[in-house]
Amino acid sequence: MRTIFAGTPEFAKVALAALLQAGHTVPLVLTQPDRPAGRGLKLQASPVKQCALDHGIPVAQPRSLRLDGKYPEDAAAARDAIAAAQADVMVVAAYGLILPQWVLSAPRLGCLNIHASLLPRWRGAAPIHRAIEAGDAHTGITIMQMDAGLDTGDMLLVEVIAISAQDTTPSLHDKLAELGGRCIVQALALLASGGLTPTRQPQIPADASAEQVAAFSAQAGISYAHKIDKAEARIDWSQPVAAIERKVRALDPFPGCTVQLVLESGEETIKINRCNIQSSDAVSYQNNSCLRSKDLDYGQILSINDAGIGVQAFGGVLHLTELQRAGGKRLPVAEFLRGFPLQVGQRFV
Repeated sequence: MRTIFAGTPEFAKVALAALLQAGHTVPLVLTQPDRPAGRGLKLQASPVKQCALDHGIPVAQPRSLRLDGKYPEDAAAARDAIAAAQADVMVVAAYGLILPQWVLSAPRLGCLNIHASLLPRWRGAAPIHRAIEAGDAHTGITIMQMDAGLDTGDMLLVEVIAISAQDTTPSLHDKLAELGGRCIVQALALLASGGLTPTRQPQIPADASAEQVAAFSAQAGISYAHKIDKAEARIDWSQPVAAIERKVRALDPFPGCTVQLVLESGEETIKINRCNIQSSDAVSYQNNSCLRSKDLDYGQILSINDAGIGVQAFGGVLHLTELQRAGGKRLPVAEFLRGFPLQVGQRFV
């Protein structure tokens, strides 16, 4: 297969490496323009670009692929490069640009997407984060024939994996990246032999009202993995303790979950990187004279030791085991407390 590859982050790099190892010819790679990164804000190539250059593959970095958009000259140059590549298929993985119809139709066999969820669940930008946050037991990779919709194309190949109780976004990302590489190699082999059977996804009627869309989506299992926003970082201690624990794992490392420690001098921001739930904790606090159950408040610190900081949440106690002050390093709780002592009865808000 002559395969154009379009992708940007590490997730996509793993897939590109798998295609190259499997012997596919990649005449062209599309990736996002270099971005400023690091303390010096020097321009840095994407992981996919670095991989392509290491293998001597030509790289195109258009700012847009819309011929009638803000950067028509970029789109026209990309069109010429794609045409010159004479590709059988384009493989897309976390590219970051919308593909207009002219791109979808350019390769002989169209464009295949490596999507990190079990479609139609978690269409959209952040399927790994949202699956953890929602408490899903399973996720996986869907190889999809791309169309003009948002992850609405026919499903060609699906592989399922379990989400463990310890999985964070980085750990699940790495599992899915490896699985995605294996799946796309398998899908292209089947595509070449005519062995792929498309499965149509449920399609929301174009003229449906908002209420009808909601009802149809619920019935069909359609959900949307909206992009992660920094505003989601703040922990709400009135939420169920299990939901908070999942949120900490889902938003690690970016943007991370933060709390404000109430001090006489004001408030200090602290990031929570690791935590766990110990349901037996509540029993040990019942006889503590300063922490009678009627006095407990969401966000109140109930216990402090080198194993964790117990904090009251709705329905249970969350143990914080790795924390970070603004501008500081991620530290295990014992090391954190040596540099920043806390007291039972203080509150996080």
